Amino acid sequence: MMNFMWRYGLWTALALGWTSFSGVGTDALWAQEAAADAVVAVVEAAPAAEAAWSGDKLVNFALVNTILLLSAVLVIFMQAGFAMVEVGMNSSKNTVNILAKNLLDFGIGVVLFFAIGYAIMYPGFSAGAPADGSQEFFKLDSTRIFAISDWSEASWPYLLPQIDFLFQVAFAATAATIVSGAVAGRMKFAGYLVYTAVITGFVYPVSGSWKWGNGFLETMGFWDFAGSGLVHMVGGVAGLVGAIFLGPRIGRFSKDGKSTPIPGHNVTYTVLGVFILLIGWYGFNPGSVFGARASDLTLADMQSYGLIATNTTLAACSGCVTMMVIAWFLIGKPDLGMALNGTLAGLVGITANCDCVTNISALIIGVVAGIVCYSAIIALDMLKIDDPVSAFPVHGACGAWGLIACAVFGGKPMGAQLTGTIAIALWAAVTMGITFGILKVVGLLRVTAEEEMTGLDISEHGMQAYPADAIPAHT
Repeated sequence: MMNFMWRYGLWTALALGWTSFSGVGTDALWAQEAAADAVVAVVEAAPAAEAAWSGDKLVNFALVNTILLLSAVLVIFMQAGFAMVEVGMNSSKNTVNILAKNLLDFGIGVVLFFAIGYAIMYPGFSAGAPADGSQEFFKLDSTRIFAISDWSEASWPYLLPQIDFLFQVAFAATAATIVSGAVAGRMKFAGYLVYTAVITGFVYPVSGSWKWGNGFLETMGFWDFAGSGLVHMVGGVAGLVGAIFLGPRIGRFSKDGKSTPIPGHNVTYTVLGVFILLIGWYGFNPGSVFGARASDLTLADMQSYGLIATNTTLAACSGCVTMMVIAWFLIGKPDLGMALNGTLAGLVGITANCDCVTNISALIIGVVAGIVCYSAIIALDMLKIDDPVSAFPVHGACGAWGLIACAVFGGKPMGAQLTGTIAIALWAAVTMGITFGILKVVGLLRVTAEEEMTGLDISEHGMQAYPADAIPAHT
């Protein structure tokens, strides 16, 4: 009992301190606490009211929420995929640092998206609800949750707010973690934590609200089904800005400007990471069919679910083959790294339009994504911008292509797609430019040359991922 009281008191103190600092305010905290108590009361009252449900309604309700929860788990599993890709593509001496960044992306992201991000992104859809993001996460209105006594055939909740939050926060964490690889090997850990707090608590929720929060992009007909732009392009552009502010890793470019690739230390990790990301994408894309439900599932919903899953697979595979062929033709070798990036490029390219294009179109979208990604990699190399995992080519450039493909292959208005693409990219570039600029001014951006050569595992975390006698060849 004493242990419980101690933990509850500590958590309450931390929560009060955070909400006061962030501007959310203690009133919102207590409102959430009261609302959470009301949710518990609703759950406890459920057995008495269950008899009022029809069998079909109960099955539909369970199906939608169960699949959405499983989809959220798949998207969260993508954090492991990003971690493996980034670890494998970088030096072994930075392994602990990369793993720590990916873990804290999720840890900080969930806390901040819960505290302020969710309310900013989804400010409330009921009549008279404020549009400034002040609606608390657990606010009890007709769009969030119903008292059990109010559940009926005509009026009942299709998504439990708790599960809806888990699905949405998984997307927020994904947007943040894309940047980790782009700044690998040279960014201070404290500065990175500041960045991830800014993007998950503010940058991503604001631009996300423009479409998914019924904002101005939604009004003008802009389309981004599962986040080519709102998730991936935001992360890709943020990664590009970070890479520019940091400058290249030591030895990445010679004094005469010649490109000198720095090999990653574990190809096996990278391949495993890409396969994990591919698996997680089936939560990302098909899972979005079950988001924002306002009606029972229909046959058309299930047909769309299958179409989206197949389109996702086709685009990933055509992107993989395309970049392998390009590399083989241009450099004379079937480069595995390029094929892996092509897989991810195809996945990013299909994410915005997977629900509105045919299977053949999905194959073409993957091919074009592979070409776009390869071209962007070459462009960054020519500009001497060091992006160790090709975060911008894969997520930024191909994210933009995915939005444009909605118009080219999906019949969405080109004007709206161009407007949304430019607006989202500029928002991410400007806000992240300010963030990284401030970090540079206050000395929280780049580690010293000595620390970089030693490795961030030692200089930033005081530990190694591998014993001294088991460090892989390329360090």
